[in-house]
Amino acid sequence: MSDTESKPDTGVPEVPVPADDTPEVLNKALSGLSSRWKNWWVRGILTLAMISFFFLIIYLGPIVLMMIVLIVQIKCFQEIITIGYSVYHSYHLPWFRTLSWYFLLCVNYFFYGETVTDYFFTLVQREEPLRILSKYHRFISFALYLTGFCMFVLSLVKKHYRLQFYMFGWTHVTLLIVVTQSHLIIHNLFEGMIWFIVPISSVICNDIMAYMFGFFFGRTPLIKLSPKKTWEGFIGGLFATIVFCLAYVMAGYRYFVCPVEFNNDLNSFQVDCEPSELFQLQDYALPSVLTVKLYPFQIHSIALSSFASIVGPFGGFFASGFKRAFKIKDFANTIPGHGGIMDRFDCQYLMATFVNVYIASFIRGPNPTKVIQQLMALRTDQQLHIFNALKVHLIEKGLLCTCKKCTCKPVFRE
Repeated sequence: MSDTESKPDTGVPEVPVPADDTPEVLNKALSGLSSRWKNWWVRGILTLAMISFFFLIIYLGPIVLMMIVLIVQIKCFQEIITIGYSVYHSYHLPWFRTLSWYFLLCVNYFFYGETVTDYFFTLVQREEPLRILSKYHRFISFALYLTGFCMFVLSLVKKHYRLQFYMFGWTHVTLLIVVTQSHLIIHNLFEGMIWFIVPISSVICNDIMAYMFGFFFGRTPLIKLSPKKTWEGFIGGLFATIVFCLAYVMAGYRYFVCPVEFNNDLNSFQVDCEPSELFQLQDYALPSVLTVKLYPFQIHSIALSSFASIVGPFGGFFASGFKRAFKIKDFANTIPGHGGIMDRFDCQYLMATFVNVYIASFIRGPNPTKVIQQLMALRTDQQLHIFNALKVHLIEKGLLCTCKKCTCKPVFRE
């Protein structure tokens, strides 16, 4: 190996480690404990506080949950960009922070505009300004991005081109990781709050139980990127998370399983429906000639909990590698004992993407409401064309008769 290859990466300035901001009350109360046990108690107390807050926002409903997702997204973006700015600012180059937040605004405008058009189509069609914005949404989004792109080109400084393009890529990768995946979390939420709560709580459960098993029984290192992670914690967290998900009772409540929809008559969101078969008790025969009643969703929860326990931690390992590359312990010091918001959500974003892909692949079917909304927006001749094509299709399948004396068993009769 050459000298160049054997040298450590020292090209990136070291980012200052955030100072410990543990509340003074906890510092005094835990002053007699060793640093290991002090950290255990601080993490435990703050974890209980965060879980209590999680239950509170669930109680407040889907709109509050969406707002919290947006706030968390902005904070995670800020933490990552701040690390980049600590490196970038030392060269006194212009526009990086401004352009980073501008691109965040553009990407959120695009994604949330798509969501509003998709889920609140009738509301958009009813309001003239919204209808115009919806019609030209993608063009407006592209024009906004092009403005930022041109601003970046104009900000290029001689002798620092490589660094500026490096930071341009930094911003876009951050947007891909944080904004795109937080948008998927909101899409999961619209499918039903259970698709939001179970994945997030699975990751939380796995994180807590892996820490507990590793703290008390950990002996065998798991991965060099995270020396404190152990095989004992990894395996213990896996089994605990699977049991945790199978014990879920939310599948029996409409508030959790019904899709979040907008009621045009009441001009408000509603969570009310006839639960699908996925959330209706069914009999399952076990090999020992024993029959048990389970919600089909509980079977799917095994896949969700397995991913949260086996693949989800790699989001944390990825974040650990990122932090080691910049010689920092945490992304920030927002939560004492836990680090920054990004330190708590490094696995959640990966989990959100999996859940979105899982729903699209195995759960979601065509939505009749959305189809009808789109049909109502067509011209009259287009509606008649679709009507006649559907009529011919139903007649060929024997579901629609064209005469009063029919041998078939029609569902509809002219």
